[in-house]
Amino acid sequence: MRNNGPIALIFHTLVVAFVLAPLLVVCLVAFTPEDTLSLPTHGVSLRWFKAVFEHPDFVQSFYNSLLLALLSATLSLCIALPAGLAIGRLGFAGRDFLNALFLSPLIIPSLVLGVALMRLFASMGVSGSFSWLVVAHVVVISPYVLRLVLAAVVGMDRSAEQAAQSLGAGPWTVFRRVTLPMILPGITGGWLLAFINSFDELTMSIFVTTPATVTLPVRMYMYATESIDPMMASVSALMILVTGAAMLVLDRVYGLDKVLIGQQG
Repeated sequence: MRNNGPIALIFHTLVVAFVLAPLLVVCLVAFTPEDTLSLPTHGVSLRWFKAVFEHPDFVQSFYNSLLLALLSATLSLCIALPAGLAIGRLGFAGRDFLNALFLSPLIIPSLVLGVALMRLFASMGVSGSFSWLVVAHVVVISPYVLRLVLAAVVGMDRSAEQAAQSLGAGPWTVFRRVTLPMILPGITGGWLLAFINSFDELTMSIFVTTPATVTLPVRMYMYATESIDPMMASVSALMILVTGAAMLVLDRVYGLDKVLIGQQG
């Protein structure tokens, strides 16, 4: 395999710097002792991190987002796993239509989807329900799970399954002991991607949340329209920290190479 040349390395370095620079600036601003959005030039302070934890609305919104992401990602996996197995392994009438139907939220703008769901929930009289907010997020994030599960199903070698069947293993045993471990990277990566997208969802959530179910991104948006102080940077820095810690734990426990690209150890 040919190594990257100096031009390619410089280009990659610039791309990485361009992506990471805004995150670095946000993290630096979070430690400012000033009352305005500015870099800490006269020492650092944790006052804005303390302010976040003393702000009950932000704390409640964080728990709302965490619970919402956990539930919606898990429900999406429960839907996408059997759908991915059926679409990837069975030949039946309407398979392409079913695949397109599951992936259709990817091509619908979040703004349009949010307005449509708001009208639907209002017509059904379920506006403000946390359960229906979970349903809305499941609609949005299910395609991400399906794409990774489907890729894992299509790319797996079925000879191991056939060998297990020839030795007398039943369908459930084959799935549990052979199929599931082989597609686990796709399942894990799909769930993780769905969790992150649900936790981060803003545009659609604005239309379907109520004061009792406000998520953290929506709370940050509402706060930013009313005030411009470094508390927003502190909340962003905490979200970056939590995400980075989750990725590190996942890498240590299971391996990001297996989750993201399906590489076997």
